[in-house]
Amino acid sequence: MTAIRPPVPPPPAEGATAVPTGHGPALMAPPLRRRMACWLYEGMLMFGVVFIAGYLFSTLTQTRHALDNRHALQAFLFVVFGIYFAWFWSRGHTLAMKTWHIRVVDRAGRALSQPRALARYLFAWLWFLPPLALATAFTLSAAEVLVLLAGWVAIWALLSRFHPERQFLHDALAGTRLIHQEALPRQLKRKRHG
Repeated sequence: MTAIRPPVPPPPAEGATAVPTGHGPALMAPPLRRRMACWLYEGMLMFGVVFIAGYLFSTLTQTRHALDNRHALQAFLFVVFGIYFAWFWSRGHTLAMKTWHIRVVDRAGRALSQPRALARYLFAWLWFLPPLALATAFTLSAAEVLVLLAGWVAIWALLSRFHPERQFLHDALAGTRLIHQEALPRQLKRKRHG
C-alpha cells in the first residue's frame, strides 16, 4: 500500500519573503518590484472600467459636457471601483494580480470576506488622498500634483520594507496580505505546450 504524502510546497519565487503564520506552510510576500508592476498594470486595466462606467453614467444622466456633473461622476466612479475591487479581491485576485501571480488573503491565509475586501479598498485610498488633499489645500498646478503624487506613492511603497511581513500599510490596517501564488499545474501545462 502506498503512503499518501502531503504536497511539498514549491520553492519561493526569487526575491519573495517567507512569512511564518502558524497556519500551515509559509505565505510568501511577493517582491516589491512585482507588486508595483502589478499595481501599474491594474491602473492600465482600470482605464477600461472608467470608460465603461463613465459612458454608462453620461448616458443615464444625459451629460453633454465633460465638466457637467463632475462630482457626481467622481462619486459614481468611487462606488464602481469599490464594487470592482471588493468583488475581485473576495475571490482572491484581480486580472492584474492573477497575471503577476499575486493573491490577496486575510492574515490567516483565507479568502477575504466582502466586508474585509471593502475595508481594504477604503484603506487603499491612502495611496492617493494625502497628496490630493495637499494639492487642494495649496492649489497646486497639475505638474506639481503629479510630482507630489509620484513621490508619495514611492514613499508609501518603500514603507512596506519596514513592515515585518513586507506588506503595504493599507494591507496591515485592513488585516490582509498579498502573497505569492504559484501557477496551477493546468497553467504550467498550457505554458509548456502553448
